[in-house]
Amino acid sequence: MAETAEERTLTHATSTDERQGGEGGVANISPSHRRYILMLLLVVSTLNFLDRQIINILVEPIKQDLHLADWQRGMLTGLSFALFYSVLGLPIARLADRSNRPIIIGVSLLAWSGFTALCGIANSFAHLLLARVGVGCGEAGGGPPSHSLIADFTTPQNRASALAYFSLGSPIGTLLGLGLGAVVADAFGWRMAFFIAAAPGIILAVLLMATVKEPRNLRALEGKPKASIKDAWIELKSKRTFWWICFAGAATSVATYGQGAFWSSFFLRVHGDEISTLSPAGTGPLVLVGVSLGLVKGLSGVAGVITGGLITDRLARRDLRSYCSVPAIALLLASPAFVLVMLAPGFVMAAGLLILPVFLSSLIFGPSFAAVQTLVSPGTRATAAAILLFILTLTGLGLGPLFIGICSDIFSASLGSAEGLRWALLLTAPANLIAGLAFWRARRTIVQELELD
Repeated sequence: MAETAEERTLTHATSTDERQGGEGGVANISPSHRRYILMLLLVVSTLNFLDRQIINILVEPIKQDLHLADWQRGMLTGLSFALFYSVLGLPIARLADRSNRPIIIGVSLLAWSGFTALCGIANSFAHLLLARVGVGCGEAGGGPPSHSLIADFTTPQNRASALAYFSLGSPIGTLLGLGLGAVVADAFGWRMAFFIAAAPGIILAVLLMATVKEPRNLRALEGKPKASIKDAWIELKSKRTFWWICFAGAATSVATYGQGAFWSSFFLRVHGDEISTLSPAGTGPLVLVGVSLGLVKGLSGVAGVITGGLITDRLARRDLRSYCSVPAIALLLASPAFVLVMLAPGFVMAAGLLILPVFLSSLIFGPSFAAVQTLVSPGTRATAAAILLFILTLTGLGLGPLFIGICSDIFSASLGSAEGLRWALLLTAPANLIAGLAFWRARRTIVQELELD
């Protein structure tokens, strides 16, 4: 039964893409130009995560300079960004479902790059908080329109791989943010790191808007009835698989974003003596931690994202439940792997063990994003992506770092700052187990809920 449903799905989706192409969509984009668009969107995604994540490696010197508590750094790395990113994501996605997506992405890129630069001139917690809010507002226009654009010029057979390629921006941006951020901060101070991170976005935004055209026939769309937010909600409300994926994504995001905000502090506090001994002459411990974290999270994250997309596309040709099976198995294994990192006796061992949970957690990007884009009709794709990212960002990035920061402050009063942070991080270990079980539950309904009309 699953194979029959899959054949019907792939046949319909391919014919849908052909119809879109006849109206100025996929058929009018050459393979080389598709690759060019995907490459540009990958760079946009990379800058998105670079500007979002660079504060994680800079937060210790910022904390010392601006005299911040752990709960305040949790606000800066999480909730301040996530709240406005999440709230603005939906109206921007509704706009993207009916208008020029490259322009929306380009303007958003200009906005978040400008606010990243403003982070570098902040002289108080309040000023930095407002600048981070601005970064979140700008980045709200990056992800959902990009997901929708990619889904429009790919077929279901290669959609997981294409969205996985776009999602490489997360580990690559993290690598650059942690590695280069640490090196620049050590040499020139944390403020200069923000300025350098912001500069490429302005150039790329102009290039994107000048060379990438909207593949849809916007005039044809204007002549058709416009789906309201109510219509989109009715469609999504009926998709049980979508909501299980959202729940799973929220759970794993609490772990991923929460832990990511405190990795550098964890290593510096728990393994500080070993790091000082291992640090190259003439550099501070922040450089070794930043470069090590950047390489581990970047390279293992890239490997995980690519592997997840390729495996899912191959397995889904036989069983569409693979869109949920691959993330489920990966996350069930990631949770105990994370505990091993937290309990490792030294920095070198902990950094080496970190490869495994990062790789496993990164496997989920391609399949989960592709599943969402295949579950809904083309006119709801950006909206569906925005709702998913709304839930992931608000719960994971918004609450994860803040929760760990508060727990760290509480535990540190009796255990000390190093052990207090370790146990605060360990509280997030069950999150990936919950997420894995939720993805496994989504397998039950995904085949019958794929968009076939």
